[in-house]
Amino acid sequence: MSITIEEIKHIAELSRLKLSDEEMLKLGSDLGSILDYIKTLKEVDTRKVKETAQVSGLSDVFREDEVKNWDREEILAALSQGELENDQLKVKRIL
Repeated sequence: MSITIEEIKHIAELSRLKLSDEEMLKLGSDLGSILDYIKTLKEVDTRKVKETAQVSGLSDVFREDEVKNWDREEILAALSQGELENDQLKVKRIL
């Protein structure tokens, strides 16, 4: 299935993408391949296939939250690099 340049420009505009002419041609080719694959998938007869949400057989396992009271020394002992600042535990920045 081929996609026109106008359709690619419209998709790029909706996605707020600025594409070069070269990128538009590549995108057109890629989207065409994806749509061809979807067309192939639509031809598969799935009427006898049972609906599933997932296929691994795994399920979520939750545990109850347990409140534990810790004092300052236990917290600092648990965190080797921990230090307090204004009665709050100071941790390394991650972002």
